[in-house]
Amino acid sequence: MTDKKRPVIIKKGSNTEAPKDTIRLNKYIANAGVCSRREADTLISDGKIKVNKEIIRELGFQVKNTDKVYFQGKLLSRETLSYILLNKPKDFITTMDDPHGRKTVMDLIKHAGKERIYPVGRLDRNTTGLLLFTNDGELAKKLSHPSYEIKKIYQVDLDKPITQADIEKIQAGVTLEDGLAIVDEVAILSKDKTILGLEIHIGRNRIVRRIFEHLGYEVIRLDRAMFGSLTKKDLPRGKWRRLEEKEVIMLKKFNQSKSPKPKGK
Repeated sequence: MTDKKRPVIIKKGSNTEAPKDTIRLNKYIANAGVCSRREADTLISDGKIKVNKEIIRELGFQVKNTDKVYFQGKLLSRETLSYILLNKPKDFITTMDDPHGRKTVMDLIKHAGKERIYPVGRLDRNTTGLLLFTNDGELAKKLSHPSYEIKKIYQVDLDKPITQADIEKIQAGVTLEDGLAIVDEVAILSKDKTILGLEIHIGRNRIVRRIFEHLGYEVIRLDRAMFGSLTKKDLPRGKWRRLEEKEVIMLKKFNQSKSPKPKGK
């Protein structure tokens, strides 16, 4: 009788204790920039993740420093999480690359480090202001998901003075082609009533511009001054900086205090 190697079978609960030099498999996958932890759990359950070339289906599996993790045949790295805040200027598009050769936001942060980071949400070409980049898949998904209601404050410059009647319409909610657009707060910032401050939580495409276009105004300038708990303080236009640890903690705590709203409510 030959002593053949038998395939390794991972039993539920066999790897649940976590030594100091290990990391939970779903977190390892999220840190590698593949997806969020919740999505990583689905990949694991579906048998799409291998550790040392063995398929692992156990959600609580702990990865050691010496382990090699594979997804779709590609070796994943335990990448250092990176959080970059950019004060975006005009004429840069929010995409990883552009086939037409236009300038992208990635050109502005190309010296930010070796980690492959991605923009959280987007600002259109002519919109300026705060844009966050990270390889933290779990946090990025929460910050982008409308159910978590991430606060965004914009300065809006209009082509003509806004009327009190239109201010009241905005406060009541404007019905657009894709549904009701709710604005949390709107304030007039200039004597001539052409510059406004707008606080909003929804993140639909070009939502601020479309609100004012619907009411007959042209947005001359649009600048995002606040994103979640982050502000533009001491960050010049076109420059970037790394988030401080306390800022990352604030963003994550905010997300822990929120949960997606049930559909239909």
